[in-house]
Amino acid sequence: MNKELRELLEKISNKKAEAKQLLAENKIEEAKTARDEAQELQNKFDIAKDLYDQEKEEIENKKHENPAEKDEVKNFINAARQKFKNAMSEGSATDGGYTVPQDIQTEINELRQAKDAAQNLITVEPVTTLSGSRVFKARAQQTGFVEVPEDGSIPEKATPQFTQLAYKVKKYAGFFKMTNEVLKDSDQALRSVLVRWIGDESRVTRNKLIFAELAKKAKTAVTGFDDLKDICNVKLDPAFQETSVVVTNQDGFNWLDKQKDSDGNYLLQKDPTSATQKLLFGKYPVKVYSNKDLLTDTTKAPVIIGDLKEAIVMFDREQTDIMASDVAGDAYLTDNTLFRAIEREEVKTRDAEAFVYGQIDLTPTP
Repeated sequence: MNKELRELLEKISNKKAEAKQLLAENKIEEAKTARDEAQELQNKFDIAKDLYDQEKEEIENKKHENPAEKDEVKNFINAARQKFKNAMSEGSATDGGYTVPQDIQTEINELRQAKDAAQNLITVEPVTTLSGSRVFKARAQQTGFVEVPEDGSIPEKATPQFTQLAYKVKKYAGFFKMTNEVLKDSDQALRSVLVRWIGDESRVTRNKLIFAELAKKAKTAVTGFDDLKDICNVKLDPAFQETSVVVTNQDGFNWLDKQKDSDGNYLLQKDPTSATQKLLFGKYPVKVYSNKDLLTDTTKAPVIIGDLKEAIVMFDREQTDIMASDVAGDAYLTDNTLFRAIEREEVKTRDAEAFVYGQIDLTPTP
């Protein structure tokens, strides 16, 4: 453990001791403040510790790095500089593309799983084929056993039912320009540019696919405090109560954050385990996405409540292909190289009963 981490641990210990002392002196508000400061320090320590451990792991991995993997990445960078000549993509021998090596694919995955990635809320299932199907047990309303008189006939009960969910991954692609000066830069610079571009574009693409799939469900109007209670208490099955989250955009969060109950208490409350997290009814974590990703429909902001890991599944081909050209479009005239990236996935609803798609009416009250 380095010096910074040791100092943080000492500060946390001191702040907790301070909170205990203030509580013993019946200084409740001061004790709360000290407790929150201790939690903030703890959060800072956890992040610093994770980064420290990752750095140690990276150093250790480099010691045992597989030379073949290093060669694979080196070949990828060289192929990029050479416009992927004589390299082939999985789909076509004449496509002139290049499959991203696993080492770089891992970096892309880390970027697409960043904090504002909606795929973190759903089930992501890696697949190795372009199409297939999965079998899921269907939700059913079981009625239980019935009373049977002595020597009476036992009635037949319904057996578990199963549904088949077919998938066929679709291709999503885009391109961007890179100056040929950048291509002449270091291997690490070129690698960083490609990885960040693919990772960021991939995250936004997947967010849009997930939100579009969620939006297929019939909408439930939300005009006030009680409508949200109806969703949580009645419309959402109790089976999902403990695993549900609230997903909204900036407009929806702004509305939720202003709501108060009859006693003047705000609807959203702080999560005692996380200073930056808000809870709906002190129970459901609230996840906020940009208005650019999760759109407001005119004056109706989305507020999606449910267990999205049960509701939505993404079939992820987990492969990215790249090809490049310095003559396509206006690349030749502008001394640029165009890079085109392709990935394949499909997002489908697995259990529509696992969530409720609410719409908050943002129309000002007269």
